[in-house]
Amino acid sequence: MPKIGLIGYSNLECFPASTTHSENIISTVVDLGDSVPMENSCENGFEVIVKQSEPALVPPAEETEKGLYFLSNLDQNIAVIVETVYCFKADDRGNDRAVEVIKEALAKVLVSYYPLAGRLTISSEGKLIVNCTGEGAVFVEADANCSMELIGDITKPDPTTLRKFVYSIPGAKNILEIPPLVAQVTKFKCGGFILGLAMNHCMFDGLGAMEFVNSWGEAARGLPLSIPPAIDRSILKARTPPKIEFPHHEFAEIEDVSNAAKLYKDEMLYKSFCFDPEKLQQLKQMALEDGAVGKCTTFEVLSAFVWRARCKALNLQPDQQTKLLFAVDGRSRLDPPLPKGFFGNGIVLTNSLCSAGELLNKPFSFTVGLVQKAVSMVTDSYIRSAVDYFEATRYRPSLSSTLLITTWSRLSFHITDFGWGEPVQSGPVTLPEKEVILFLSHGKERKSINVLLGLPATAMPVFEELMEI
Repeated sequence: MPKIGLIGYSNLECFPASTTHSENIISTVVDLGDSVPMENSCENGFEVIVKQSEPALVPPAEETEKGLYFLSNLDQNIAVIVETVYCFKADDRGNDRAVEVIKEALAKVLVSYYPLAGRLTISSEGKLIVNCTGEGAVFVEADANCSMELIGDITKPDPTTLRKFVYSIPGAKNILEIPPLVAQVTKFKCGGFILGLAMNHCMFDGLGAMEFVNSWGEAARGLPLSIPPAIDRSILKARTPPKIEFPHHEFAEIEDVSNAAKLYKDEMLYKSFCFDPEKLQQLKQMALEDGAVGKCTTFEVLSAFVWRARCKALNLQPDQQTKLLFAVDGRSRLDPPLPKGFFGNGIVLTNSLCSAGELLNKPFSFTVGLVQKAVSMVTDSYIRSAVDYFEATRYRPSLSSTLLITTWSRLSFHITDFGWGEPVQSGPVTLPEKEVILFLSHGKERKSINVLLGLPATAMPVFEELMEI
């Protein structure tokens, strides 16, 4: 099966569809071959140099449970490393104090989130599981040779620079050799600092990660956790025997009759497009104008719009099947719903299949309708079926002829406060890869959406023209 490389993630090969043995999982290698090569974008061509200290382990501040910790089948599908950065302004306490506070707070919050202090291993069933050893998260202190303002606007990621603020485990050949949580605090000459995190997605989805980071901030400010983690993931165990009730096309391979994969071997361009409230309203009006759709959300119209534009830009054959793949939060869709503060992945992948000819020749409302059906398809039965499908097949989602959309626009990482106020900027380290798009809230009022993606250089001019609405 092709790998999934989600946005903001240091890409690790996903496991083959036939994986059932631990030796195959252990051979999963770090793959940085698809990372985006970009020149340093700092002002005046200044190169940011970051000097990292020796890494230290931060164990939980108190004794915690030991032993094996279950990961659900929803966790198994996204064992990739998510890299994010949070930029904080200076105050009169200095950034040495910030390092001390953040490190001490990490030890405190790991008491509640103790699996993050463990290490990934392989269960007797050949699945990922956490060995709760309590050895701790990796923590690194670093110093930069400049002021933080030289980093520029991180909503247009420059991986060459931003990766300097996230510590990479030297020589790691697979995800088992990378702790679930790695943190780096980089101090700048202006007194500001950046917290860079590398977290394994199998530990939690975006909402869970947001709750963890914000809980960490509460611990730093001496506050009790407003949303304590609900640790038990057994509520998402597969049924015995597995009961597959849906076709689950998210796992389906699609033949590339348009030979679009060849385009991606040529020069790639990476761009971001900002959709302000006026543009977003315009898209909704386009979707509603023929009466086929009664109402629609921002996500639905933007996903539909980009899906169509990408098909046209790649000049796909009319009979080329194309798949839209995206995650839906299943927390409230399960019966009973997942508990508040659920520590784990509560998202499930849903999809829509259509030929490029239909997408481009039918009204815009048709594509919006396809997205809406994919969203409404996610019910308790569908989620349970997806969990059981993996149990029975060990297949992983395919990205052949697929547009994968992941959205961070509803995640409140921007309110994280360690006592130095909210971050002046926060976001992913890496740009989207060739089949991925990321939506980010943008602007002071966070009412606009940034769409980031990569396309072959020959396709980007057409896509840019279509983005002008």
